[in-house]
Amino acid sequence: MKKLLFVALALLVAACEKAVFEDEDVVSPKDANVILRMMVYEQTPFTRAATDITELCSRLNVAIFDADGTKVKAVAQKESDASFGSVALSLAAGTYKLVVIAHSGDGSATITSTEKVTFPNNKVTDTFYYYGDLVVTDAMQTHDLNLTRAVAMFRLVLTDEVIPSNVTKMKFYYTGGSSTFSPADGYGCVNSKQTEMRDVTPGVKTFDIFTMPHTEEDVLKITVTALDANENTVKEQVFEDVPITRNQVTSYSGIFFGGGSSQQSDGNFHFTADPDWDSVNDYSF
Repeated sequence: MKKLLFVALALLVAACEKAVFEDEDVVSPKDANVILRMMVYEQTPFTRAATDITELCSRLNVAIFDADGTKVKAVAQKESDASFGSVALSLAAGTYKLVVIAHSGDGSATITSTEKVTFPNNKVTDTFYYYGDLVVTDAMQTHDLNLTRAVAMFRLVLTDEVIPSNVTKMKFYYTGGSSTFSPADGYGCVNSKQTEMRDVTPGVKTFDIFTMPHTEEDVLKITVTALDANENTVKEQVFEDVPITRNQVTSYSGIFFGGGSSQQSDGNFHFTADPDWDSVNDYSF
């Protein structure tokens, strides 16, 4: 009887609680007074043509905060949604803080505040954001928002003629960056230990991973491990003091499976233009 009473009370409490969903505030455009169109990523200060953000990411998360920092609206979209890239909102007149996160994670980003955004399983993909004031009046308004890249990329390019046939995965374990983002600051806001696994397929010798730098100039320590099908280590190399910058690619290229067990870059690099990023910083190891 006690067990049945406990279950009944639990069900009653659950029924009284309102479930909170990230897309609970979606409204029809005809009922909205604010339309947000996150349609372009523009690489300033360069003059390259703007890119449709829906071509770069598969998810959008939007949060609206009032003057007290309370989240008053939250919307989640994915690429299969008909309205992907355009958000309709109904808001009372006032001044708000607007946070937009575009990414390609396995689920929605969690926008806790203007200073904290986390991602499913702490996995960081190519990520873009918008942060700013949203002034709502009685008049209907539409905003076209230009998003900014939030991440830095590390690219490993293997110049080995042949990757050993027993290697099935490349494991990247790295510290120094962040998997949690502060839109208000535009940088990572925690010290993260990140792990990424990449499958090794025939002909593929380039591997990309992402992180969110804490400052304009940050460094990573990256341990790269080649694994066989049973996750035994075939070869491992450690890269110390890897420089990273938001919206830039740091590319390390060299022979991975030859030489010693731990090698570092020789420190030589050059900058080359890239159509999607500010620049690529090339290193040899």
